[in-house]
Amino acid sequence: MKFGTKVIHAGVEPDPTTGAIMTPIYQTSTYVQASPGDHQGYEYARTQNPTRHTLENNLAALENGTHARCFASGMAAVDAVIKLLKPGDEVISTNDLYGGSYRIFTKIFANYGIKFHFVPMNNLESVKEKITDKTRMFWVETPTNPMMNVVDIQAVASLAKDHSAWTVVDNTFATPYLQNPLDLGADMVLHSITKYLGGHSDTVMGAVIVNDSTLDERLGFIQNSCGAVPGPQDCFLVLRGIKTLHVRMQRHCENGQKIAEYLNEHAKVERIYYPGLETSANYEVARKQMRDFGGMLSFVLKGDRMEDAFRTLEKLKVFALAESLGGVESLAGHPASMTHASIPKEERAKTGLSDSLIRLSVGIEDSADLIADLEQAIG
Repeated sequence: MKFGTKVIHAGVEPDPTTGAIMTPIYQTSTYVQASPGDHQGYEYARTQNPTRHTLENNLAALENGTHARCFASGMAAVDAVIKLLKPGDEVISTNDLYGGSYRIFTKIFANYGIKFHFVPMNNLESVKEKITDKTRMFWVETPTNPMMNVVDIQAVASLAKDHSAWTVVDNTFATPYLQNPLDLGADMVLHSITKYLGGHSDTVMGAVIVNDSTLDERLGFIQNSCGAVPGPQDCFLVLRGIKTLHVRMQRHCENGQKIAEYLNEHAKVERIYYPGLETSANYEVARKQMRDFGGMLSFVLKGDRMEDAFRTLEKLKVFALAESLGGVESLAGHPASMTHASIPKEERAKTGLSDSLIRLSVGIEDSADLIADLEQAIG
């Protein structure tokens, strides 16, 4: 199947009981058994749920994987992946990454003896410097949040294999519409489904997709044992959202490119971070591994003053000032005080994340209205 067919049909079958074309919401906590152990494949809803099972099959197909596991949030998915490790293991991670990932690494799992190294992963030499005989995982976020750096997945995955380590790629920004990390050598692909996959700002969920059945069994054991699973209503909403992923993402990309080009020529904009600009340092790598450049971008106003950034954000009318991203509506955020506040200022500064940086999640509205909104807000 081509991608546009997969989003609608892959892993999804009409309901065998009624023929309903939409997967039913199996709102049940348990399942009746004819005799102890004699059941129809489902025992208890934390362990299995038919609505969730259909979504997991669909997600696996979209990422060209064989297995997927859904979790109650993107952070629950991160939590499950790191629980594959043990005390003394080391992780080499992108240094420019989502604040929630940084927080769980440094404030939760570091307390259990797992060591994390944060490096600019678009520089392979920086990655190699941190490799030891205890390195077990490479954590890749690409494009990164919010600096839009692009990491060469194939190069990192090859390096990881040389050292018998896993490569995990957070594919939230790109989605499987724009890139498929498993095809590039990654072992695990992680999503905050809350964002583009759900696409409508109405549910919170995460997922991990793999090609290795043994690895999937380990993740399934963690999923069931720790219990951070999504409910069937949320799984239904995501299945519905995914059906339009390809058409939504194409519009996100088109609008993102137009707004990036507009801001790149704006007299009051100092810097813009978007891999789809040919002047971007990330352009060639992005063009190699992505099908388009997405709807996420960041920029800094001339003077680099936080008060100017706040004033701009307060004046926006079509863009909404809010956490999160990836919905059909355009959102604007201030990473230093919102999504990345948990990262110390000195660490943010190392990646170029200044206190005045504004991040945009460009929606699917008419691009002329979005540009007019930015024009009146920036002044």
